[in-house]
Amino acid sequence: MSVAELDQAKQEAFAGRMIQVVNDTCLGLMAGLGHETGLFDTMAGMAPATSTEIARAAGLHERYVREWLGAMVTGGIVDYEPEREAYTLPPEHAASLTRAAGPDNLARIAQDFGMMGEVEQRVVDAFRTGAGVPYSAYPRFQALQAEESGEVFDRSLVDGIIPLAPGLTERLRAGIDVLDIGTGQGRAVNVLARAFPASRCHGLDVSEEGITTARAEAAEWGLDNAEFHLGDSTQPPGTYDLVTAFDVIHDLARPARTLDAVARALRDGGVFLMGDIAASSRLEENIDHPLGPGLYTFSVFYCLSVSLGEGGAGLGTVWGEQTARRMLAEAGFGRVDTRRIESDILNVYYVARR
Repeated sequence: MSVAELDQAKQEAFAGRMIQVVNDTCLGLMAGLGHETGLFDTMAGMAPATSTEIARAAGLHERYVREWLGAMVTGGIVDYEPEREAYTLPPEHAASLTRAAGPDNLARIAQDFGMMGEVEQRVVDAFRTGAGVPYSAYPRFQALQAEESGEVFDRSLVDGIIPLAPGLTERLRAGIDVLDIGTGQGRAVNVLARAFPASRCHGLDVSEEGITTARAEAAEWGLDNAEFHLGDSTQPPGTYDLVTAFDVIHDLARPARTLDAVARALRDGGVFLMGDIAASSRLEENIDHPLGPGLYTFSVFYCLSVSLGEGGAGLGTVWGEQTARRMLAEAGFGRVDTRRIESDILNVYYVARR
């Protein structure tokens, strides 16, 4: 098709869309900086202030803060009064940008953009070779993931997620054995151990750094019913009444083997509580997903590439409810219910029993 045959209006509209993409991508990086440096938290508690006052309150260098504020103002995140050279973070915006917002803090997720940039060239190579990117290439991943999931666990694990399985709260109060696979830095285990002191809560992960952090937090909280094990998800130690896996299974190199191992590790009447991507296995059903582009991007830059890097299945975003249900059935889970909770926009929760 020649240039003359192009639909000019359609071409111009798409060019405008791409300009928006470029600006929003840059704004996302800046939002991640605003979270990590504490600038959003600082501004949320301030009256209209100059860049000097904001920098001083945040303990940062003014020149960088002023340039960051320029992006925030032109991006419509921060209000600006030119006469006073004063900046304000509206409370309606702070409700989605500060640590006080808990799971509603979307600036926390924006930190992932910087992490993805760190591995971009390795991902480009993976496109050419078909290989993956090793987990070791993401030194910040576990800390970022722990912060993200920790907000959900602190607010909703005990009162929102656990009650998705009828009778589970009462069993935990009476005392049962629990295992969280892919526990990372162990926040889910420690939250459960603190809430249900009669239960014995265990965490399993391949990351020595994560297990060390989890044990330190358990000691800080004075928990004597939380225990952490360094090991692979396909070899859970012992048997349990409850096994949990939060935002883990689709990342694994051997998800089917892990689900088989979970089924074997569950005692009679046991529950497998799995939180994972709230999406479809079919592309056409994700077109209107509010986070559709984000899910596929995160998959390319982490989920898919890390799994392939370990010689694994590389499920990525192909893992959705249809695939999850099929794999759970193949592992021997005959009863599977799905549930959602309001404070977690990313995941659907599977309550599975053999």
